Amino acid sequence: MSTQPSTFLTPEQYLEIERQAEFKSEYYRGQMFAMAGAKEPHNLLAGNVFGELRERFRKRPCKVYQSDMRVRVSATGLYTYPDVSAVCGEARFADDELDTLLNPNVIAEVLSPSTEAYDRGRKFEHYRSIDSLAEYLLVSSDRVQVELFARQPDGHWLLTAASGPDGVIELRSIDCRLALRDLYEKVEIPPTP
Repeated sequence: MSTQPSTFLTPEQYLEIERQAEFKSEYYRGQMFAMAGAKEPHNLLAGNVFGELRERFRKRPCKVYQSDMRVRVSATGLYTYPDVSAVCGEARFADDELDTLLNPNVIAEVLSPSTEAYDRGRKFEHYRSIDSLAEYLLVSSDRVQVELFARQPDGHWLLTAASGPDGVIELRSIDCRLALRDLYEKVEIPPTP
C-alpha cells in the first residue's frame, strides 16, 4: 500500500492556481480544499442576505460581496469564501487583483448539514481573529432561524437569535435591521420530522 505525499503550497502558489481555476478552493496550512456546490435553499438565502444588505447600502460608504469574494484570515492563514461579506468604510485587499478581502465587518454563512459544524466551530475560530470583524451571521437552511454573534467591547462574542417569519435581527456594526420574512423569501423549508 503506497501513500501519495501531499504537496505543500505557499499562499502565493495557491493564489496563482486559484485565480486560474474553474472552481473555488479554500486554502489552509499549505493545502487546498475544493468546495462543493450548494442547493437551491442555500443559494436563495445567500442571495437574499446579499440583496437586503445591498439595498440598505445605497448611498452609504459600504459594500457587500457575494461568495466569489475570497477573504484572507491573516492571523491564521485561512483563505475562504464566505457566503456574504460586508465592509463599511474602505475595503482593503491583499494585492492589486482586488479578489482577496482583508477587513470584513460582517460575515454571513448559510448553514447546511455538510458545513454547519465547521461554520459554527473551526471556521468561526478563524473569523474571530479578524480584527475588523464585528458580527458573524449564521442563517439556517432547515428552519426560519438566524443567529448573530456580535463582538463586544471586551472582546467576547454575544449571541442573539431570531426565528419565525416575524423575527428581526439587527446588525449594529453596519446599522442594518433584517427581517427574517425578507431573508427567507421564496425559500422552501423542508418539514421537520
